[in-house]
Amino acid sequence: MVVRLLRTYHGQGTNGEIWVDGKFVSYAIELPWLDNVRNNSCIPVGRYPLAKRYSKKFKWHILVKDVVGRSEILFHPANNALSELRGCIAPVSQLSGAGKGLESIKAFNKLKEMVYASIDAGKLVFLEIIEKGKS
Repeated sequence: MVVRLLRTYHGQGTNGEIWVDGKFVSYAIELPWLDNVRNNSCIPVGRYPLAKRYSKKFKWHILVKDVVGRSEILFHPANNALSELRGCIAPVSQLSGAGKGLESIKAFNKLKEMVYASIDAGKLVFLEIIEKGKS
């Protein structure tokens, strides 16, 4: 399974659309692109394997593996990239500004269920990040 993230870059954050098998799943918010600087930038465009991960802070979430120069990049709930993310990706139900969204828990749970079902079925799951545009 491939999770496609189509990005649009803004100065205050990155907005995206998450698609699986040609179907829209949710929007996404991330930090702005700042040359992959740890804790301050979204991750580079590319293809990354996804895995299940558990932590006390986020409980069960999605790990983005093999990001050059970065570690512990996650999909987890957040509604404001600048105040809640350090390089991770947050699915949101609705965009409300650059790097801002609404109802992240609902959107995250929808994506997590899809990814976990595929992994539990023994399939490989990849994130493919594509640049859609800049504004």
